[in-house]
Amino acid sequence: MLAQIVLFVLDTVCGFLTLALLVRFAMQWARTPFRNPLGQFIVAVTDWMVRPLRRMVPGLFGLDMASLLLAWLWQVAYQGIALGFSGVLLAVSPAPTLVVALLALLEVAKISLYLVMGAVLVSAVFSWVNPHAPLADVFNTLTRPLLRPFRRVIPPVGGVDLSPLALLLVLQIALFVVASLRNGVLPMMLVQ
Repeated sequence: MLAQIVLFVLDTVCGFLTLALLVRFAMQWARTPFRNPLGQFIVAVTDWMVRPLRRMVPGLFGLDMASLLLAWLWQVAYQGIALGFSGVLLAVSPAPTLVVALLALLEVAKISLYLVMGAVLVSAVFSWVNPHAPLADVFNTLTRPLLRPFRRVIPPVGGVDLSPLALLLVLQIALFVVASLRNGVLPMMLVQ
């Protein structure tokens, strides 16, 4: 029971930090201004680890690779500890280490998909309730590049933009794929 509590706390902390780092990455990718309450919170939570790493990990094509690498490293730490607690990861060898790295990558992908889903839902709610809210522009800026391809194909129906529904459908399918890949990786761990 103590192990479950420790894993729950670690999952919460590592998941929160991974999410914050992915939000920082997404905001920089979408060129979203950080001069808003959400941006200031993200910078305050992640700056202590991102700034030192940026000296060693440069950006790539304007992307904040330090934030992305840190998000993955937090998940590597959690997956390694979780598998260690479960007794599956008994020895440090290249094969389990690669599996932990792959599991962490899949977990970062899953959290990223949930992040996009949340941003799309919040953006849609803002468009219905209060399109001029201060944070509405932040979520619109984050989701606009992802919704653009769907808006080219799906015209508004009766003045209602259905592109968020199409994007959510694609994201849900992507979540199924990530879950399937994760389920394929776990048996590799037991074979070792």
